[in-house]
Amino acid sequence: MTANTLVRSKLVCVALNDKSQLTALEGTFNQPPYNKPPTQPVLYYKPRNTWNVDGAEVEWAKDFDGSDAPAMAVGASLGVVIGQEACRVSQAEALNYVGGYTIVSDFSLPEESYFRPDIKGKCLDTSAPVGPEIVPADTIDNPDALTVTIRVNGEQKSAFALADMERSVAELISTISWIMTLQPGEIIAVGFAGDRVPVARGDRVEASIEGVGTLTNTLGGA
Repeated sequence: MTANTLVRSKLVCVALNDKSQLTALEGTFNQPPYNKPPTQPVLYYKPRNTWNVDGAEVEWAKDFDGSDAPAMAVGASLGVVIGQEACRVSQAEALNYVGGYTIVSDFSLPEESYFRPDIKGKCLDTSAPVGPEIVPADTIDNPDALTVTIRVNGEQKSAFALADMERSVAELISTISWIMTLQPGEIIAVGFAGDRVPVARGDRVEASIEGVGTLTNTLGGA
């Protein structure tokens, strides 16, 4: 199954799910305006205008005045594809609602704050490629044992072991299903490495997960 077959009404991304990132930000989160670390998953959407596919070009971001943004970064995540309607499911049963797995790349402006949703930085046109395909859920024994790697122009820049997530795949599905009903074909990007990878115009970016595939995209040139 290709990513183009998805019923893409929701692409939900989980921020701050890297344990090392949370530890590094503990001092910041104990100060204003946060005053305490997050106690629930920090979520954001990649809306319809952001959706993109394997092999496609990702547009370079524009600033409010129409000029090119000075910098962009990329993160990559396991994409959990919902297989059946999930509403208020338990953590023990959560993986039964998974139809398959894919890869999500998130091209964005560099993150400066987590206090409010970063609409400008996260809602860029074509900035959320998904793919290259959806592998059936029963081909992945333990999604929390996978590692997400990013290569830029053939050089590895990031490797994020999902065992290092603050919240597991099953916990996230369950928690999110109590916030919103999840429909078949919708995707949860369960976690990104805390250190996003800087990218430049013309870069070729490959996000890979063993057993799931490699999602390849190129940044728009000058």
